[in-house]
Amino acid sequence: MSTQFLAPVVAPEEEELEQSLRPRRLTEFVGQERIKDQLTIALTAAKARDEALDHVLLVGPPGLGKTSLAHIVREELGVGIRCVAGPALERKGDMAAILTGLERHDVLFVDEIHRLNRAIEEILYPALEDFRLDIIVGQGAAARTLTLDLPPFTLIGATTRTGLLTTPLRDRFGMTFRLDYYDAGELGTIVRRSARILDVEIEDDAADEIARRSRGTPRIANRILKRVRDVAQVRYDGVITNSVAAEALELLEVDGTGLERIDRDLLSAILVKFEGGPVGLSTLAVSLGEEPDTIEDVYEPYLLQLGFLQRTPRGRVITALGRDHVGAAAADASKLF
Repeated sequence: MSTQFLAPVVAPEEEELEQSLRPRRLTEFVGQERIKDQLTIALTAAKARDEALDHVLLVGPPGLGKTSLAHIVREELGVGIRCVAGPALERKGDMAAILTGLERHDVLFVDEIHRLNRAIEEILYPALEDFRLDIIVGQGAAARTLTLDLPPFTLIGATTRTGLLTTPLRDRFGMTFRLDYYDAGELGTIVRRSARILDVEIEDDAADEIARRSRGTPRIANRILKRVRDVAQVRYDGVITNSVAAEALELLEVDGTGLERIDRDLLSAILVKFEGGPVGLSTLAVSLGEEPDTIEDVYEPYLLQLGFLQRTPRGRVITALGRDHVGAAAADASKLF
């Protein structure tokens, strides 16, 4: 069983820590109960028939567990996995090399699959349907097609923007799962589990406070936990109490609803600079010094979920709830001076 990665380089110690916090089995995966039930049935049936699992598309905002689910599928099947980011595949030869290197029932995980080159997508169509690779040899009238048989494999695609997937590619996935944001109880369970793995003592109310401010996202919960652990280690005796968590969260500028400084800056920009909106995405991005895609994929989903922001045909508009939150945040900031 092999694991191979074609992804941006990450510091070894950070990568090892991230991997240690990931659940390895479906029974360890917290939340997303509907998806877990469906995956359990599909995995059990595939193993009973000795077949490759049907292709899976995982949809949802960043940090909800799409990569973790791909690795769990690999563990449950007891096969190898190849991991690649969609933008990293620039040539047809890259995809051909990956496909021909797969072994029977292996998992091919493609992150940001909506950013695949269209020419590479065309190679995938026969590979996904018929497990074959069509290679064109030669040019012009002398060109001919060479067909290579591929072992049955499972493609798991992850995307934050399913609308950017072409219909032919989307239709070739036998299962599509949309991951939802987690509730505070589920995130509390994740924080406690991660604290045990990190060998840090945490009080229940501190874990609940971290969960409440993690914007429904396990990745953010784990990130905050690691920063709170640092404060507990440097300034206190290493135990994360509610007061330690509150101090660390204030240091991180994470407010009671989980908004960070950039989120509050975004709301304030719409309210103050653009009189509440509507304001176009590109204009908003320039005013904040951020990329439009970052605002749309990272910051806006949670603001929309909270009801602080609206997307309209004319641009972004701050809601009454958003106005109230900006006013409360400004009042809290004024108390510091």
